[in-house]
Amino acid sequence: MDLLPERIYLSPPYLDGQEKQLLVDAFDSNWITTLGPHVQAFEQEMCRRLGVGHAVALSSGTAALHLALIILGVEKGDQVICSDLTFAATANAICYCGATPVFIDSDRSSWNMDPALLDEELKQRSRSGKLPKVAIIVDLYGQCADYGQILDILMKFDIPVIEDAAEALGATYAGKCSGRFGEMGVLSFNGNKIITTSGGGMLVSDNPDYIARAWYLATQARESLPYYEHKNVGYNYRLSNLLAAVGRGQLENLDKKVNRKREINAFYREQLNGLPGIEFMPEIPKGRSTSWLTCITIDPAKFFCTNEQVRLTLEANNIESRPLWKPMHMQPVFREFPFRGTGVDEKLFETGLCLPSGTGLSQADLERIVGIIKNTARI
Repeated sequence: MDLLPERIYLSPPYLDGQEKQLLVDAFDSNWITTLGPHVQAFEQEMCRRLGVGHAVALSSGTAALHLALIILGVEKGDQVICSDLTFAATANAICYCGATPVFIDSDRSSWNMDPALLDEELKQRSRSGKLPKVAIIVDLYGQCADYGQILDILMKFDIPVIEDAAEALGATYAGKCSGRFGEMGVLSFNGNKIITTSGGGMLVSDNPDYIARAWYLATQARESLPYYEHKNVGYNYRLSNLLAAVGRGQLENLDKKVNRKREINAFYREQLNGLPGIEFMPEIPKGRSTSWLTCITIDPAKFFCTNEQVRLTLEANNIESRPLWKPMHMQPVFREFPFRGTGVDEKLFETGLCLPSGTGLSQADLERIVGIIKNTARI
């Protein structure tokens, strides 16, 4: 029986810095809980990296989304604008608050929220006197949304923005780092992200009051007293000192990781762009994507093979790939919520595929992947 080649994962963690040394330092110091010098240092280093004033390290990006919504006063009965093509955590956090997500389709030029559809939705809601409380804008697969248009539209209606930059740490738009385009920015350090703490996240903002409030809520809303007193419902959302140490080791190599992701994307483009029916996620003119995941669409009428057939062929060769996010308006749990769209997200989901994009991929790995895709094509 032939053994399969070594497994190639979609976007596994890659430790290439001082992660182990910093983790041992945290362990040896006995600061292993949700307080400690590495937590504070990680927050400060992230602030410097992004050019933002304040940050609080948290247990997940989802926790950061939840706290951001609470801080902006989202409550039961409110509505929140939400990108439709995203991971479910974006919409889940809205539901945690008892609010209703209002999903907006993507445009083909960025795969992020369509500014024209956003404008249409807000104009209609303004006429009925039912404007959303907040907007969560997602930066998809390593690329910032078109904030030049989106922020202008939301400013007209006085709607604050939470930037869900969980997939886009290291990206820029008009020279400005992701995470800085809203009242607050949300980062994720899940195991498959461009940097990881194994699990974790961060909330960033130039408003110190927002971050102070997030810290208070994330530490069970404990009052500053010698005994435990609570005037508000709080959450156990802080990041541990051990995980923050790993994050510091990862963050120092962020630029290296971004450059490697972009090199991988460039290789895929060079090798696959000539195949009929293959298109890549576009990079918007003012943006610089991290190419966190290299994503393609496959037109079976031209490629004579579907995205699912390509995925299964890669899987048969022990290579992980994945469909694009299933749009939120198509999810059974969210199907009844408002949605404005033109079918872009549905088509992307129907034809899209995320290719292996880990920074530890070797040249031989990449050549094996593209060779299988080329051989799958029935052209």
